[in-house]
Amino acid sequence: MSETAGISTSIASRYAIAVFDLAKEGKAIKALETDVAALETAITESDDMRTLLFSPLYSREQQGSAITAIATKMKLSASTSNVLALLASKRRLFVLPQLLAVLQGMLAEERGEVTAEVTAAKKLTKAQAEKLAKTLTAQVGKSVTIKETVDASIIGGLIVKVGSKMIDTSIASKLNALQNTMKEVG
Repeated sequence: MSETAGISTSIASRYAIAVFDLAKEGKAIKALETDVAALETAITESDDMRTLLFSPLYSREQQGSAITAIATKMKLSASTSNVLALLASKRRLFVLPQLLAVLQGMLAEERGEVTAEVTAAKKLTKAQAEKLAKTLTAQVGKSVTIKETVDASIIGGLIVKVGSKMIDTSIASKLNALQNTMKEVG
């Protein structure tokens, strides 16, 4: 991890803990889940949103008024809107993606779930995803939610990350291992 990413995650973690604790005290976990999902979708689907978060060309005031308008339009909860305004006033909107990722983890833990990051060469069918989730649930002992990404460069197989564990059955990694073995021989 780069030093900048580590700093961003550290900042995001502090804000996430505060937001989560406030939501838990106010019995507003469901609202927080809804807000996190809406913001993740907005960041993923909107170039303008990403530009607002990462561009140094906007002043504090511009970021603050824009993010307040966005929060109002998205009908986000008051606590989420306040955190966004605080991030804008501190020029820290760039940590929002990491903040949302940390919150997703905290919310999943609260629900007794764990997220498995699955990389596949092509999109899994619904049946494959369900079977994988069932198998992982039996292994982990918690309900598993699959977050899938497609990467054709792995050629075939899967790369599954659950917490600190990783299972790599991709053809690309097997070819690399075979290549390394052949280098050792000759």
